[in-house]
Amino acid sequence: MRAGFERLALKADARGFVFEPARIAELAAQQNVHVVISEPGAVRGNHFHKRGSEILTVIGPALVRVREDGEVRDVIVAEGEVLRCDFPPLVAHAVQNTGTRANVLVAFNTVAHDPVTPDVVPDRLIEP
Repeated sequence: MRAGFERLALKADARGFVFEPARIAELAAQQNVHVVISEPGAVRGNHFHKRGSEILTVIGPALVRVREDGEVRDVIVAEGEVLRCDFPPLVAHAVQNTGTRANVLVAFNTVAHDPVTPDVVPDRLIEP
């Protein structure tokens, strides 16, 4: 299975915007959800999961870099866009905030977070 990317529809008005990061049918399988605020230039990820599948949504501007099957590819998330990324196990991924203010990531994983035996393996794709 390969990584997948989808630009999500936003519902916007004068108050801001709303998006749905996961589909109803996927929610029951999720064992972890976390929200990450990243400062300008910050890099998140730089790892892969041994067992877990991850749904990650990022609000642009950002750079998403993926390594799978020995190939590295970049996906650019423009200002005001939301990109949903589906990362199966063993697919390395990293996200860098390329903007001038904090951005937001929302991530779900099918494996519960366990700090004693984490499901992540470091794999540096973007230098911090």
